[in-house]
Amino acid sequence: MKHLILVTSPPACGKTHVTKQLARALTNCVYLDKDTLIVLSKQIFKVANEEYNRSSDFFQREIRDYEYYAILDIAMEALEYNDTVLINAPFTDEIRDDEYLNKLRERLAKKEAELVVVWVNTSIEVCHQRMIKRNSDRDSWKLQHWDEYVASQNYTPPTNIKELIIFENSSEEEFQQSIQSTVKKLRG
Repeated sequence: MKHLILVTSPPACGKTHVTKQLARALTNCVYLDKDTLIVLSKQIFKVANEEYNRSSDFFQREIRDYEYYAILDIAMEALEYNDTVLINAPFTDEIRDDEYLNKLRERLAKKEAELVVVWVNTSIEVCHQRMIKRNSDRDSWKLQHWDEYVASQNYTPPTNIKELIIFENSSEEEFQQSIQSTVKKLRG
């Protein structure tokens, strides 16, 4: 059976590291990162004469959803050539939307594929420290408005997904235990 694996969580929970390590452990899979599309998003900000702010209303209205459409289209195409595709992206709204998930499952069924959602569960303080450490321009507004930003995020794992795997990632020990159990579930 083919699998589309969404590795999700709020920013700085460790999605990229987790997804890359899962891809290495699963072998022979396709790794996709929605952040690869940021170069296009930056150009949209530029030509629209908007300040680069991925937390802005402009981003939410004009860019955000299109990044998701693009990465999912690429993933669907990849499923034509490989049985396992991982997407590293927050999917913050989408994973809590049953209608969205059901449409995605229907789309995957046409490819004879199933959905798996891996939620990277990380403490807010660890996320804050990781965001500071990675020192990325995409986080500038978030760090400058930390309390407002954190209030806008949902760090609770979704409860509406039957295909959910919780990946604990607040420490190296949690990571090691989670990578082993997650690979076992996905390849078991």
